[in-house]
Amino acid sequence: MLALSQVSKAYGERTLFSDVTLQVNRTDRIGLVGPNGAGKSTLFSLILGEIEPDDGSVIRERHATFGYLPQETAPAGDETVLHLATDGMPELEPKAKQMLHGLAFRQADFQRPAKALSGGWVMRAHLARLLVQEPDLLLLDEPTNHLDLETLGWFQEYLQYQYRGGILVVSHDRAFLNALCQTVLSIERGELQRYRGNYDEYLVQRAARAEQQLAAYKNQQKQIESLQQFADRFRAKASKASQAQAKLKQIERMDKIDAPQAAERTIHFKFPQPPRSGLRVITLTGVDHSYGETAVYRGLDFAAERGQRTVLVGPNGAGKSTLLKILAGAVEFQRGKREAGLNVNVGYYAQYRVEMLQPDRTVLEEALDTPQRLPEQTVRTVLGSFLFRGDDVFKPVNVLSGGEKSRLALVKLLLNPPNLLLMDEPTTHLDMPSIDALIGALRQFEGTLIFISHDVHFIRALATSVLHINAGQLTAYCGDYQYYLDKSRAVSERGALVAGAPAASVPAAPVKTEPRSREKDRERKRLEHEERQARSQTRKLRQQQVAALEAGIAALETRQRDLAAQLEDPATYACAGKAVAINRDLAHVTDDLAKLTREWETMAATAESASPVGP
Repeated sequence: MLALSQVSKAYGERTLFSDVTLQVNRTDRIGLVGPNGAGKSTLFSLILGEIEPDDGSVIRERHATFGYLPQETAPAGDETVLHLATDGMPELEPKAKQMLHGLAFRQADFQRPAKALSGGWVMRAHLARLLVQEPDLLLLDEPTNHLDLETLGWFQEYLQYQYRGGILVVSHDRAFLNALCQTVLSIERGELQRYRGNYDEYLVQRAARAEQQLAAYKNQQKQIESLQQFADRFRAKASKASQAQAKLKQIERMDKIDAPQAAERTIHFKFPQPPRSGLRVITLTGVDHSYGETAVYRGLDFAAERGQRTVLVGPNGAGKSTLLKILAGAVEFQRGKREAGLNVNVGYYAQYRVEMLQPDRTVLEEALDTPQRLPEQTVRTVLGSFLFRGDDVFKPVNVLSGGEKSRLALVKLLLNPPNLLLMDEPTTHLDMPSIDALIGALRQFEGTLIFISHDVHFIRALATSVLHINAGQLTAYCGDYQYYLDKSRAVSERGALVAGAPAASVPAAPVKTEPRSREKDRERKRLEHEERQARSQTRKLRQQQVAALEAGIAALETRQRDLAAQLEDPATYACAGKAVAINRDLAHVTDDLAKLTREWETMAATAESASPVGP
């Protein structure tokens, strides 16, 4: 159906492809991977005939049809959603409606003008159009970016079990690639390397291949070194000169093995460790929140403690993003109380990065806009570690790709590090190496993390607790994602992310015991109950002590600010001796504050160590 023969493509001095050969058949399911800028989009453009290769040829089977979904932008005009999905062919309406329903459009959306939709929904409408057309080859560039989890599940199953054509897909979603792909093409040093199997199998094969290549490279280098030493030693000796020349020719004739590819160019960073917060980081009490007449929460109570890494799961519309916004102070609720703990600084990484960025600014201007002004060189250094180098920092925000906006939003968090980090779909638009770098940074992060993600790999790597949200009700699981899967009896690890009410635990079968065994069992349970009560009382007492210390610290800090303000007031110095008295009081307050803070740190650490371990 499609063949690339000895294709080369360069832009200026940069060669993207050299002598690439590829064949794609009608039933192939291929994942295309490679770092940002490796040439994945260029390869799509070559296949679609939008650009021509510098050398070689692209051969498309006659009458074969190709469908392409770009990563971010697709046209939308005055046509209705249904008209766009049918591509103007009314006889296709039944199938178009089926695809639109699968992609979460409502009946009422069908006659809406496409241009009235947000960018993500326009992309869904174009995806519906491609599924209606059923081209022989689908070229999909990050198709999961604009899909919620429920829709993603439908889309994945449709491609697996109903779509009959070939697929060439770029995606950062490992679960999607694992479920769909039978082959992985990796762009490495301008070449296409083919691996059989899904993404996980590709990682194993690639590591093995790199290890073999390194061993072969080292062996060949030793051989070359030995031959070169012989030639250098004996080339001037008449009796050995011919042998020396033979050794040099042997080196020339060798098929040189390249050194293994260096690590992919990606972001390298770690979160600066923020100031330590109080044990209780944030509390919601009796919160009511509605959007118009739609109630999301009624009497919501929630608390997070220092060091937790909690993932929010539950069906679409359950209120996961709303809870993050309430915690961030980004939305007003109608009733209840939100209280941040001592020394808490909140950072909110919104799902829609445009909410965090000013589109009319440059990258550098946006990064410089922090509460505490930082030297430009410091800011540019951080930007450089996120691949904004050279003139890239002068790009306007509104021309950045989705991945670039995500990286810039991360830069802003780094330059003003919070100790309560709230993240809504942080992996969207990041490539896989960048996701792994983010995981590494967040594992070292000593603050509190509450996040939403549809990336199971990301969740498994980070979450130490799970909070299930359904119909305004919160159910906490004091364990990692596997613990949640086991306890909720989930049918799949991705389906569990959007499951409704968790399945009830299966009751244990009754066990017959002898009277003495039952008596021992009752005694054991009584002792365990008493021990739990004692631990609970101790923990409550220590938490009360911590709270009292935090209140004392807050009062002293207020007094400290008041005294400092009085010293800045010129009227203070009009009264003889007043400034001296204020300075004396300020010294006492400062000493008391340091003492109380030390007590608080000791007591907070003790209270934290007394916290119960999850079941």
